[in-house]
Amino acid sequence: MPTIEPARLIALQSNPQNVRNICILAHVDHGKTSLTDSLIATNGIISPKLAGKIRYLDSRPDEQTRGITMESSAISLYFSMMRKVASVPAAAPTTDDTAPPAQQKEEYLINLIDSPGHIDFSSEVSTASRLSDAALVLVDAVEGVCSQTVTVLRQVWIEKLKPLLVINKIDRLITELKMTPAEAYGHIGRVLEGVNAVIGGFFQGERMEEDLLWRERREEKMRDRAERRSSTTSNGLDGQKLDAEIEQQFEERDDEDLYFAPEKNNVIFASAIDGWAFTIRQFAGLYEKKLGIKRSVLEKVLWGDFYLDPKTKRVLGQKHLKGRVLKPMFVQLVFENLWAVYEATVGGPKGKGDGSLLEKITKALSISIPPHILRSRDPKAVLQALVSAWLPLSTAVLVSVIEYLPSPPTAQATRLPEMVRDSPGSSHVDPRVRSAVVGFDTAAKAPVIAYVSKMVAVPESELPLSRKKTGVSLTAEEARDLARKKREEIAKAKAEAGERNGLSSVTAGVENTAIDDEDETLNRTESAEVNDPEHLIGFARLYSGELSVGDEINVLPPKFTPLNPHASPEPTKVTVKALYLLMGRSLEPLSKVPAGSIFGIEGLEGHILKTGTLCSQNEGAINLAGVSMASPPIVRVAIEPVNPMDLGKMIRGLKLLEQSDPCALYEQLGSGEHVVLTAGELHLERCLKDLRERYARCEIQAGEPIVPYREGIVEAEEMEPPKTKDLPRGTVEAVTASKQMTIRLRVHPMPSNVTDFLIKHVGAIRKLYSERAQEQEQQSHGDIEPESAGLDTEAVEIDENGAEGGTFSLEGFKKQLETVFDQSEADREAWRKVVGDITAFGPRRVGPNLFIDTTGKNICNKFFREHHNDPRNNQETRNGEDEQGSETGRDFSEIIAYAFQLATAQSPLCNEPMQGVAVFLEDVSIAAGEETLSRESGRLTGEIITSVRSAIGSGFLDWSPRILLAMYSCIIQATPDVLGRVYQVITRRRGSILSESLLEGTPYFTIESKLPVAESFGFSEEIRKRTSGGAQPMLVFCGFEVLDDVDPFWVPKTEEELEDLGELGDRENVAKRYVDQVRRRKGLLIRGNRGVGRDAEKQKTLKKN
Repeated sequence: MPTIEPARLIALQSNPQNVRNICILAHVDHGKTSLTDSLIATNGIISPKLAGKIRYLDSRPDEQTRGITMESSAISLYFSMMRKVASVPAAAPTTDDTAPPAQQKEEYLINLIDSPGHIDFSSEVSTASRLSDAALVLVDAVEGVCSQTVTVLRQVWIEKLKPLLVINKIDRLITELKMTPAEAYGHIGRVLEGVNAVIGGFFQGERMEEDLLWRERREEKMRDRAERRSSTTSNGLDGQKLDAEIEQQFEERDDEDLYFAPEKNNVIFASAIDGWAFTIRQFAGLYEKKLGIKRSVLEKVLWGDFYLDPKTKRVLGQKHLKGRVLKPMFVQLVFENLWAVYEATVGGPKGKGDGSLLEKITKALSISIPPHILRSRDPKAVLQALVSAWLPLSTAVLVSVIEYLPSPPTAQATRLPEMVRDSPGSSHVDPRVRSAVVGFDTAAKAPVIAYVSKMVAVPESELPLSRKKTGVSLTAEEARDLARKKREEIAKAKAEAGERNGLSSVTAGVENTAIDDEDETLNRTESAEVNDPEHLIGFARLYSGELSVGDEINVLPPKFTPLNPHASPEPTKVTVKALYLLMGRSLEPLSKVPAGSIFGIEGLEGHILKTGTLCSQNEGAINLAGVSMASPPIVRVAIEPVNPMDLGKMIRGLKLLEQSDPCALYEQLGSGEHVVLTAGELHLERCLKDLRERYARCEIQAGEPIVPYREGIVEAEEMEPPKTKDLPRGTVEAVTASKQMTIRLRVHPMPSNVTDFLIKHVGAIRKLYSERAQEQEQQSHGDIEPESAGLDTEAVEIDENGAEGGTFSLEGFKKQLETVFDQSEADREAWRKVVGDITAFGPRRVGPNLFIDTTGKNICNKFFREHHNDPRNNQETRNGEDEQGSETGRDFSEIIAYAFQLATAQSPLCNEPMQGVAVFLEDVSIAAGEETLSRESGRLTGEIITSVRSAIGSGFLDWSPRILLAMYSCIIQATPDVLGRVYQVITRRRGSILSESLLEGTPYFTIESKLPVAESFGFSEEIRKRTSGGAQPMLVFCGFEVLDDVDPFWVPKTEEELEDLGELGDRENVAKRYVDQVRRRKGLLIRGNRGVGRDAEKQKTLKKN
C-alpha cells in the first residue's frame, strides 16, 4: 500500500466520529507488537514481509535485543472502507468517483498505542489505558489466561474501556501442538471461558459493593422513616414517598454485554506472525450464498453447539442430532479449511507442504501466488502469501475496531461521568467544565481540558524542528561528513580539557569552585560533550475544546482540588511551544489539536513530574491526574558517579529520569545517598542504562539492590516472661526525662485478617484523612458549621487493591472494620469495642497499625467520630482533677500521636516499618502544674516523643518479633522435562511451591510459587539458563510474609533443642541473617553474633592441644 502522508492524517482529526483511540494490552510475548506491525504495514510505513520481524514500535535497542516492549508508543493509522449510501446521510458527498453509486468511501483515523506486557512496566499500561477509549486484549491460544492478562483486564474494567478480544497464535495449535480441528475448537472454547471468568469475577465484586451500599442507604431511610413517624409534624405525602423508596428492591444489572462471544463479533481469531485473522462475520459472508442461509443467522450459529446437516443443508441444534455424530459448524466450515491451508504449505513429512493440495486451494479461493514465492525454499513465505490474501489480518482487526469500538464522543459520554465523580473535590467542579468533557464540546470557546499521562524524553535531533535545520534529505556522504565533524569537535574539546592537568590548575580549580557555582562549572563541561540534549514531550489526550501552539494553559498540580483552587502549590500557567502527531519513532508537527486527539505537547518540562491535567481555567477545574493509579516501586538501589565531578550531571539525569519514567522515583536519603526506586530487576536495569547513556551521560556505579521489609509481633510459646509482671504483656510506662509526665501504653499484635483489610484499603484511609484536613481548614476559616462538617456524608471509594474503585461511606467503612474484627478468632468482643476508639493509623497515617485511645478521657480525637459535638468527645469526667488532667493531656495528644507515627515507621529490629501492631494508650498522668508545662512545652515535646517511641519499641520486643519479607508471586509455564530444574532453582532461593497443574490440552505445566524479593535478583536469568529457555517466570509483588516463623533472637534452650542443635545453634537463623543484613547496611549495631563464641572456643581447644 502507498505511504500515507501525515497531512492526510491531520485532516482526519477534525471528524471525531471517524476517530478511534485504542490500546493493545496483553501478557508478555502474546504478540502485541507483531500484531501492531501488521497494522502499520497497511499504511506503507514498513513492508508487509517484515511485519512481525521489524517490531517497528520497539524503538529502543534493548527492546529489540530482548524482544519485549518496555515503553508504550503511539502511532496514527489511516484506514478506509466502502459503505452503502443508505448507512450515511443522503446529503453527504461521495468522496470516491470510481465507487459504485450504491457505495461510498469512508476514511478513518485510528490512534493506536502499543503497551508493554511485562509486569515491571505495568505503569505504562496505566498510561496507555487512560488515554484510550477502547482496548484490544490479546490472549495466547496455547497459554491462555496468564497473570498479566488478569492485570490488563482489571485495568480495562477500572477505566471502563470497551474491549475487543484477539485470540492470537492459533498457528501454534496446528504446527506445535499438532491438534486436530475439533481439539483446537474445544481448547479455544476453554480459553474463552477463562477470559469470561475473569470478567465475571470483576462484575460480581462490583455488584457486591453496590448491594452493600444499597443496604446502607435502605437502613438510613428506615431510620428516617422511624424519626418521621415519631414526629407529629411529619408530612403524609413525604412519608408515602419514603415508604415506596424503602420497598423498592435492589435492581440487578444485566451482565450479558460484558462477556466475549464470537457470535457478537467481539472476538477475533488470529495469527499475527503469519499475518491472518478473521471474525465470525467474515465467514458468514463467505458461506451466505453457498449455503443459502442469511448472514445474520450464520453469525449466530457458526460458533457453539450447532451442526450442519449434510443432506438437507439445515442447521441443527444438539438435541436434534438423534444420535448422529456431526462436527460443529465452526470446525467443519472454518477450522478444517484453515488446517488444510497449513497442510498444503508447511505440512507433510518434511514440512514442505503438498503442491497438488495447494493448487486446489488457490483455485477454489481464486488466489494467485506470485511464481517467485512458489519457487521459494521457505514454506512460510508461501503460507503467508496465501493466508494474507485470503484472510488479511489488518482487514479483520481494523474493520472490527471501526464497527464495534466507540468513537471519542460516544466513549466520553460513557466513561467521563465516573472519572469526574472520582476526581478530588468533584462536587465543586464547574458545571460548564463537567458538561464540556462529558458532552465532548468542540466549540472554540469551550473549556480546554487535557490529560497528560506521562512525559517522554526525546533527543533534540529527533524533533521536527531540528530535522529541518539539519536537512531531512541528507545523502549518505553528507551524513558521514556531519558525523565526522561532530566527532572532531568532541575530540578537540576533550583535548583542551585534558591539557589543564597541572597541579596549579587543579589548585586553582579547587579554590575557585564553590557549591553555589557547581552547576555553572558542569554546564560548561556539558556544552562541550553533549550535543544532543533530551527534551520532555507530554503524552496527552484532549477531552474538550481546541489547543493551538502559543496558547496559554494552566497546569494543575497533583493535589489540586476545585474546593480550594488557590491552595499551595497553585496551578502554573505555561505556553504551548509545540504540538506533535505521534508516529511511533517520529513526530510530525501540528498547529492545533481538536478534541478527541492523542498528541504530544512541548513546553511542560519542569511543570509536570509524571502525570498532570491541563485546563484553561482554575476556578472549578477538574483534576484527572488525581485518580491516576500506578503500582508503587518495590526495588531500590543507591547510585553514585564514578567521577565525583559528575555528581551534578547525575542529579540532573536522575530528575530527568524521574519525569520521563511513569514508575521510577528518585529520592535523596538523610545519609546523602541518591536512591532510585524501580518496579523490578528488569526495570532497574533499563533505568540505569538510560541514566548512563541518555540522561546523565556519565559513568555511574550502583550498589546492591535494597528491598523493603516489615516488622511484626506474634504470640509464641518460646516467649520470655513479661517485662512487667504485674501488668499484661506489652504494657510499658513511658516516663519523660524530667519526670513531669507518665504515659502508659500497651502494645498488642492485631488479628491477621484486620491487617490484611487495612493494607487493601490504604486508598480509603488516605482519602478520609484528606477530607478531614479540608474540613479542619474550612472550620478554621469559618466556612461551615461544626455540626455539618462530619465525614459521614462523604463517600469514600474502595477497591480490593486499595485503589479507589467502589463506594463506601465513612459509617460503612467503620462497619466493615467491625465486621472484620468480628471474624477474628480470639477476643472478638475486646477488639469490637476498640473500633470507636481508634485515633490514628500508622505509619504515615495510612499504614496497617492502629493507635487506640482507651483512657476513657478522650484525650485524643477519634478517627470515626460522627460529629464534633459527639458526647464521647466532650463527656464530663467525675472530678475536677481528672478534668484538668484530661484537658492538659489533650494539649499533648498530637505529640503522642506523632510519636506513634515515628515509632511505627522505624521498628526496633532493623528500623523498618511495623505491620499488624495495635498500640493502646491507657493512661496519661502529669506531675507538673499548668504554668510549668506552658513554660517548658518545647523541651517537654521532645521528651514525650523520645519516651513514647522508646516505650513502643520496648513493648514491641516484649512479644516474639518477626521479620516480614517482601514476596513475589511467581508463575512459571514449563514442559515436563525441565520441571526438576525449575524446582531446584526455586528451592535454592528459599521459595515455596504452592501448586502445580497441567494446562489442559497442552504439554505445559503451570507452577505457582512464592519467592522472597531479596532472593529474586538474577532469578529470571538463572531459570532461562537452567532450562535452556524452556521456562519464563513472571514475578508479581504480593505483599509481605514471614518466611520462617522464627524469632530473630531465638537460641536453643530446651534439652531437645540443645541435643539437636548444640549449645551454639549450628543451624542458621535465617530471620537473623536478614535482620543483620539490613542493620549492617544502615550502620546499626549487630547484636548476638553467635559465631564469635564458637570461634573463640575452637581457638582455646587448639591452644590446649
